[in-house]
Amino acid sequence: MDAQIDTAKLGEEIVKVLKTIYDPEIPVDIYELGLIYDVMVNTDNEVKILMTLTSPNCPVAESLPQEVQDKVKNIEGVKDAEVEITFDPPWTRDLMSEEAKLELGML
Repeated sequence: MDAQIDTAKLGEEIVKVLKTIYDPEIPVDIYELGLIYDVMVNTDNEVKILMTLTSPNCPVAESLPQEVQDKVKNIEGVKDAEVEITFDPPWTRDLMSEEAKLELGML
């Protein structure tokens, strides 16, 4: 049996973990909020996550990306994880999933 972990399967595990991390101001996880722009897993199982924050002045601008990085690094099979913050494009409510909008009474 090959010990290599399927990168797609690892990607699914990463999304599961991301769905356990919540924005402190909005009772919705960061994935459903649309804060995660991209999750990349290379063949060495090194992960890069491109994410944004609800605003550049977000009170958790320091701690939230660190929490994402720490939790993803702890996933079995992940060799390393890096989180890159971008504000291009800036986050808007349009990036939220239907589920998140429903949760927040926006539908």
